[in-house]
Amino acid sequence: MKRRSAVKAMALSSITPLFFPQGFTGITKLLGPTKTAFKSNWENWPTMKWIGPEFWGNRLQDWELVDGKACAVISAPNRALHILTHQLGEDLSDFNQAVTLHWENSELINHSEAYVGFRLGAKGRFPDYRSAAVFGEGLDLGVNGEGKVFIREQRSNEKLDLNQPILLSLKAEYLGNKYTLTLHAKQNELEVKVVDSELESASLVGNIALVAHCPSDLGSEKPLVSFGDWMFSGDKIEEYADQLFGPICFAQYTLHEGLLKMTAQLAPVEEIEGINISLQIKNGMQWETLQEADLDPIGRIAQFRIPEWRHRETIPYRVHLEVPLKNNIQDFDYYGEIAKEPESKENLKVAVFSCNADHGFPDQEVSYHVNKHQPNMTLFLGDQFYEGTGGFGIQTDRIEKSSLDYLRKWYMFGWSYRDIFRRIPTAFIPDDHDVYHGNVWGEGGEHAPTDEGWGYVAQDQGGYKMSPQWVNMVQATQTSHLPDPFDPRPVKQGINVYYTDWNYGGVSFAILEDRKFKSAPKNVLPAEAKVQNGFIQNTEFDIKKYYDIDAELLGKRQMDFLERWAEDWGANIQMKAVCSQTNFCTVATLPEGSIIDEIVPRLPIPEKGEYVEGDAPTSDMDSNGWPQKGRDEALRTIRKAFALHIAGDQHLASTVHYGVDEFRDSGYAFAGPALNNLWPRRWWPQVSAGHQPIPGKNKNTGDFIDGFGNKMTIHAVANPYKTGFEPSRIYDRGTGYGIITFNKADRKIKIECWPRNVDPIANPSGQYEGWPIEISQEDNYARKAFGYLPEIQVKGAVNPLLQVVNESTGELEYAIRLNSTSLKPKVFSEDTFTVNLLDADSGKKISMGQLKISKGGESPLLFDFA
Repeated sequence: MKRRSAVKAMALSSITPLFFPQGFTGITKLLGPTKTAFKSNWENWPTMKWIGPEFWGNRLQDWELVDGKACAVISAPNRALHILTHQLGEDLSDFNQAVTLHWENSELINHSEAYVGFRLGAKGRFPDYRSAAVFGEGLDLGVNGEGKVFIREQRSNEKLDLNQPILLSLKAEYLGNKYTLTLHAKQNELEVKVVDSELESASLVGNIALVAHCPSDLGSEKPLVSFGDWMFSGDKIEEYADQLFGPICFAQYTLHEGLLKMTAQLAPVEEIEGINISLQIKNGMQWETLQEADLDPIGRIAQFRIPEWRHRETIPYRVHLEVPLKNNIQDFDYYGEIAKEPESKENLKVAVFSCNADHGFPDQEVSYHVNKHQPNMTLFLGDQFYEGTGGFGIQTDRIEKSSLDYLRKWYMFGWSYRDIFRRIPTAFIPDDHDVYHGNVWGEGGEHAPTDEGWGYVAQDQGGYKMSPQWVNMVQATQTSHLPDPFDPRPVKQGINVYYTDWNYGGVSFAILEDRKFKSAPKNVLPAEAKVQNGFIQNTEFDIKKYYDIDAELLGKRQMDFLERWAEDWGANIQMKAVCSQTNFCTVATLPEGSIIDEIVPRLPIPEKGEYVEGDAPTSDMDSNGWPQKGRDEALRTIRKAFALHIAGDQHLASTVHYGVDEFRDSGYAFAGPALNNLWPRRWWPQVSAGHQPIPGKNKNTGDFIDGFGNKMTIHAVANPYKTGFEPSRIYDRGTGYGIITFNKADRKIKIECWPRNVDPIANPSGQYEGWPIEISQEDNYARKAFGYLPEIQVKGAVNPLLQVVNESTGELEYAIRLNSTSLKPKVFSEDTFTVNLLDADSGKKISMGQLKISKGGESPLLFDFA
């Protein structure tokens, strides 16, 4: 009979975010650490590709549990396994630890450069155990490939037999203002020890880890070492029981017209037979199971789909996991809330993020400051991580390994930001770096050959470099909780799609995939353009002359979706917005004469208030400013819904008013700042004497033409500048996040742009210069009217939907939910028009046709729903 036991530490970890003030990372951080002994429990777990919730392995795919032992399944540099729940504290007290090790790679015997053992006092970039677990460097000591025991430069004379198990133990004593370390190895009757008595106390503060190291020139796919029975104790070791990570790492959800969809991200526990995963909600004092789910064996996700969600209040939830171990069943829980959906007239506050390099990991300040805004929902619009996240680059071969390589980076993202989205709904859009690309021109799902290299040569051909199974895995982990796709047919290679609309809190969000269908510029432009990474290398080539080139941007399927979305408004939809990976213009400059943006990370950061001279607009075809014709067609459709455009990708926050035929004839766009900026783009256009900036703002605002000839009116940009904060590579690069508030009662939209390190409560005026910006809903179709139809008056309906249809073309001119009982609809030609009014409450539709521009003096047209 197996005994069931709840994991108390996991329960504490999960409860903390719900029942303690936001900003606390765990209950033991609040109550203080405890002093305790520890012993690994690996022998109770089955063989699997994960070491357990107390541990973090670098890399994820390089550590497995094999027959009750933690095994480094590769021989490679700097593979470390950190304990998350215990650290070496500041106390000048003693500690001990021990582990049994089995040297696995016989080819490395007699190579002294290879070693295995302990890592002490590991520290990362920031004083946080997560930073130390990922980036931590410390004091390594143990047994090398010659069989010698070592601490720093100390080496034993005796040699151990690496073909036999070794019991390695360490005693650390604080004596005479220094630490004395005694490292002892026992093998059968042989005992070997090394003593180092000159260790500064500061070097023994931080994480504790096991380490397996092999120089890269000696590396191989063979396992290096197996560890068993890791134990430690002593007053210097502090326990933080809530610092577990997994097996339920995080979860995200959306609520759309009564359909709740949730994706729970789990650790690699798919090989454990008999696990049970369920979604439960709090019903009184009891937890009620709504649904059980299977675990996807590649993405390690569990998907839940709950139709007819009718709760009008916030409901606590938990993802519950039962794990049958060898001598008991353990229960694990991840807690969150299904938020109360804002009413149709209440404000909807949206937090906007993108471009998350690992410079600031674990980014605690972001969660702390964002939660002070109390957003109702979140949008993560791409580049949730970069290829270099966590070190070690990327692994692209073998789906069983490359999926784990992806998951390690994805776990780091969730580790940083899960406390933002555990209580509110969120949308993710994967971008190019999420699928291991610098840029993606998807070509409808084509394969990008990598025979000639992984970089520019491959991606300039268009398509996806990674396998379709891997791409679908990435998309599933990030987007499977979104509302169902508008048209679910896969594209080429069987790659799935996710573009859809999400109606929440009275606002409808069209979620686009603006990479997947886009043509690769090298495939459609003349060879004389000499395209490299989306930049034209031939300075004599004028891209503005190729407006009518046959190139896709969003593709017909997404354009059909946008047309339908612009026309159709749900009963409670008051306003609309479009979400995409990048914006429909190129807000970026480079030193004049630059033909590619490789220099961006090396450009000097100016002082605050300095205006950089000598720049010119770029022509980066990674943005949706190209192809120009497709860009204009998309904007003509989007403006029909009076929709705000929200984007990521650009690494430069901006608020822009788009122009198609004239400046400001379309909608506004907000491209949010990068969370951590690898590519600090800038906007320093040279302006003529007659240039008119936005009143009261810098000269780099106002009307501009981008490198493709697209019209855009810049209202604000968050250029990098020297802030004086450290680390400078985080704070001097225009990093932060956006907050957008939809005021549905007044039909206003407030756009805020915040540096990541500014407390919005303590410093409410601390936004980037130029923000906040407030616009009206009607500003998102600011095209000048050719004339106005006769006044319409409405009776018997509240906020009906207005549709104006051009009878000559049969096309929708625009649709908007009225916020008044009378209106003169604007039109843009002398054609005749039909006006439709639809009442959401009664479902009644009233149409009047053959309407022409008013000459004045006509009686109002009465639309009487009573």
